[in-house]
Amino acid sequence: MKILIICLLIFMVFNLFRAMKIMLKGDNGSESMTKFIGRRVLTSFIIILLLIIAVAMGWITPNPPPY
Repeated sequence: MKILIICLLIFMVFNLFRAMKIMLKGDNGSESMTKFIGRRVLTSFIIILLLIIAVAMGWITPNPPPY
C-alpha cells in the first residue's frame, strides 16, 4: 500500500513539472497544460481516497495523539 501511494505521489509531481514546462514555454501547441493539472488533481483525489480506505480497513495506522 505504501509503495502504491509513493508511486502516485511521484506521478503527481511528474505531471506538475510537465504542466510547468508547458506554461514556461508559453506555447499552446499539441499539449494543454490543463490536461496535466487535471491528472494531478485526480491523482491527489485517488491518494486521499486510498489513505481513507487504508485507515478504515486497518491496513495502516495513523500516529497516536501526543497527549
